[in-house]
Amino acid sequence: MTLEKMFKLKEYGTSVKTELTAGVTTFMAMAYIIAVNPAILSATGMDRGAVMTATIVSAVVATLIMAFYAKLPFAMASGMGFNAFFTYTIVLGMGKSWQFALTAVFVGGIIYLLLTLFKVRELLLEAVPPTLRKAIAAGIGLFVATIGLTNAGIIVQGPPLVSLGDITGGGAASLAFIGIIITSALLVLKIKAALLLGIIITTIIGIPLGVTDIAGLTSPVSLPHSLAPVFWQFDFSELFSFDMLLVIFVIIFLNIFDTMGALIGIALKVGLVDKKGNILNSRQAFLTDAFSSIFGAALGTSPQVIFVESAAGVTAGGRTGLTAATVAVLFALMLFFSPLFLIIPAAATTPALVMVGVFMLASLIDIDLTDYANAIPAFITIIMMPLTYSIASGVAIGLITYTLIRLLTGRFKEVKPITLIMAVFFVAMQFLI
Repeated sequence: MTLEKMFKLKEYGTSVKTELTAGVTTFMAMAYIIAVNPAILSATGMDRGAVMTATIVSAVVATLIMAFYAKLPFAMASGMGFNAFFTYTIVLGMGKSWQFALTAVFVGGIIYLLLTLFKVRELLLEAVPPTLRKAIAAGIGLFVATIGLTNAGIIVQGPPLVSLGDITGGGAASLAFIGIIITSALLVLKIKAALLLGIIITTIIGIPLGVTDIAGLTSPVSLPHSLAPVFWQFDFSELFSFDMLLVIFVIIFLNIFDTMGALIGIALKVGLVDKKGNILNSRQAFLTDAFSSIFGAALGTSPQVIFVESAAGVTAGGRTGLTAATVAVLFALMLFFSPLFLIIPAAATTPALVMVGVFMLASLIDIDLTDYANAIPAFITIIMMPLTYSIASGVAIGLITYTLIRLLTGRFKEVKPITLIMAVFFVAMQFLI
């Protein structure tokens, strides 16, 4: 069977050349995750090389499933925001082990899969009002940017709380700041691989500055690092604890929101909908998302998501699973170039993290900030994430605030029963944890 028949290219008005080009475009837009994800997760004590292999393999498998099962031009990989939640909230914030975090991702993926199979995921979607969904996206973006700035030393510990690091001393902070400016310029010039190029250029500049260590680089290629240090490393000893319950809940609904947002945002933009306006193969996409998170956790990485950078490939003409399959092949090739990715310093990934923060702030456009009943909970949700270094805290406090404001001002009808239940749950958790 030819590629044209396998992916119904004529039916979607595309061609093999267009799909391959779109796949390359998407890959170039999201390849930064190969360096960024291991850098973030390794802060938990996980082996960086093993996490890199897990990141790539899980992206390959998830994207291939999306290509051949959901037949959509979307690429998948370990999601930004999720890796931050994994590292800075669960492990460093709550004091849990990375094995605990992997277990939460694994169990959360199984529950998410069951919710999708039995079509009850919509219930969780209803628990968080649209205003807070958009605020959560913006808050995660600000949190991710804060992590990048802190890791590079641009933001340092006070007094009084935090202050500006030394961005003129020629060290990591200087390199990161230079990288932010360069990456910003690439984005303004609409260079499709801006984030990846920003990482590469910043890493190269870091060599004469002494930030990029190339002393151990003997060859740009090698066999993939073993998965053994992180493969199937689960800890079920706290499976029924309140902490685990809270973490799993946050993982599930963030996964649902993330996938729904990506599907709606990209699919509607290019007409990947049926005659009734429903997104094509959305159920298959959700099932792929759920299974991929389970598989990724088993390998040793944070949840898989549909990357919004898939929009770059779709804009380039990608309409079928062939675009996704192309991305998967390119990711697979990167397994053999891990030495190059491992020399990338944290300062060189900071620009990508900051730009992701910029992208995610776009969700604020749709929030009615003239209505304080919306503006205040949204602001609290957003600001609490970076200040508490916890996505879960931002979500919990934001939902509680949203509910109480409406109850105290007589806007009872705007609070759905499931929202009230979740608000009570979050309040209870503050006393019990």
